[in-house]
Amino acid sequence: MFNDFFNIIFKSIKLDKSLYSDKKNYGEASIYYSIIIILLTSLISIVPGSAFLNHMNTIIGINDIKGPSIRFILIMSFIVWVIKTAYLYFIGVVIFPSKSTSCSFRKLLSVVAYANSPLIFYILIFDISLIYFTFIPYIWYCISLIIGIKIVLKYENYFKSLVITLAPQILFFIWILSQHTNANTGKLI
Repeated sequence: MFNDFFNIIFKSIKLDKSLYSDKKNYGEASIYYSIIIILLTSLISIVPGSAFLNHMNTIIGINDIKGPSIRFILIMSFIVWVIKTAYLYFIGVVIFPSKSTSCSFRKLLSVVAYANSPLIFYILIFDISLIYFTFIPYIWYCISLIIGIKIVLKYENYFKSLVITLAPQILFFIWILSQHTNANTGKLI
């Protein structure tokens, strides 16, 4: 049981395609493995967050700044997990399926959770000087999710998987840029 769990984490970190194509990774225990991975990565994400808050406390000089509670972090992690999976299911299975797409919501929940495994490396970001390295596990997570979506939804190429997976981030980045350009020109929206 522990071997299967660690095997899932290592295959996700190695970006191994067989993780998402092997049917035994979606058996009865898959939802439990998924929940444990989400719990683990959400708790580990506290480490860079606390390093950032400690740095801001020393710069601003306010000692009363506290981060969110562990309960809030765990609840929000599960909510984001379900929302992200619902988005991927709706866009990938309902709106833009391939000819051979047949994927359940539960299987997609597992794929999204398995892709979160590289976020375990957030534990190495314990100092503010390392805070910029948070992008490396996040990009690693995005690549793992793109691979998983391509295999599980049986897409022919990675482009469709890439667009579906990264569309929210791209739209958010475009919105930020538009807000920045509107602020520079003096326009109010």
